Amino acid sequence: QVQLVESGGGLVQAGGSLRLSCAASGSIFRLNTMGWYRQAPGKQRELVATITTDGKTNYADSVKGRFTVSRDNAKNTMYLQMNSLKPEDTTVYYCNLVTAFTTYWGQGTQVTVSS
Repeated sequence: QVQLVESGGGLVQAGGSLRLSCAASGSIFRLNTMGWYRQAPGKQRELVATITTDGKTNYADSVKGRFTVSRDNAKNTMYLQMNSLKPEDTTVYYCNLVTAFTTYWGQGTQVTVSS
């Protein structure tokens, strides 16, 4: 069973930075694409960024140039460096891990950006 645990969320002023972490259990981590998503109340979960096993990245247009996704396979951890944060980035952020059979999700971490 894979477990994903996010951390690093919090309250920051507009223009500030936060770094989210997603720690995964098991060796499955290094074999699969992972991603960050976010979901505001009453809205669908939306893609923020993904990273493949060999480090190829993909970003939502809304975060390009501000957010950077990375992974450390030795530590089974994925990161999301968020710079130039905006109030509209406020929501819960989730990490996921995609396998051939299922998708695993973390419990989410709240990010709040004050104006």
